[in-house]
Amino acid sequence: MLEATNISLHYGAAQALRGISLNAEVGKVTCVLGRNGVGKTSLLRAIVGQRPVSGGTIKLGGADITRMATVDRARSGIAFVPQGREIFPLLTVEENLETAFAPLKRADRKIPDDVFTLFPVLKSMLGRRGGDLSGGQQQQLAIGRALTMRPRLLLLDEPTEGIQPSIIKDIGRAISYLRSLGGMAIVLVEQYLDFAQELGDHLVVMDRGSIVYESDKANLDEAALKRALAI
Repeated sequence: MLEATNISLHYGAAQALRGISLNAEVGKVTCVLGRNGVGKTSLLRAIVGQRPVSGGTIKLGGADITRMATVDRARSGIAFVPQGREIFPLLTVEENLETAFAPLKRADRKIPDDVFTLFPVLKSMLGRRGGDLSGGQQQQLAIGRALTMRPRLLLLDEPTEGIQPSIIKDIGRAISYLRSLGGMAIVLVEQYLDFAQELGDHLVVMDRGSIVYESDKANLDEAALKRALAI
């Protein structure tokens, strides 16, 4: 589904990504781990098109999207849940969800039932402003908004950051359910190792803009993983 090959990215003279190659398969969760500032968010921004890459290629379903505009990547099936959620505080929950209609054909412009099945609190708060929700509820809203786009590729940037444990469990169950549907590839950027190991089918560790360890779950060397995270 997603094939990012030898990706490099610069912010001016500073290089944020150094020859990153990452694949994400449909029906699987690819977890990207690493400390703050190692390039995890930059990788997602490169995939979604928010930052132009300075080298390498990005393909989605075999089609080259490396130079495609962000809006066209959304139309092609990429949905992004950014760090910090970035919901619209003055719009209602329903209006926030409906902002995801933009890349959809008119016939598809309705909120999927799965959004309310996974996050029932959203259905009871449709008329409330997004800014009045708790941090955990806003995170559920951000994920629900992404799912409204009916993505083929779902990118999640640290969805557990600053969230209470009960909602972290809800988010974990939601990710597991979405994987079980077998219709999308999921890339999860995460700092909590236990959460990543529980959900990840393939784990990648980044440091200083490069991948320093990767393994599928079946062949995971936990000692090597922890060494890579300690670099």
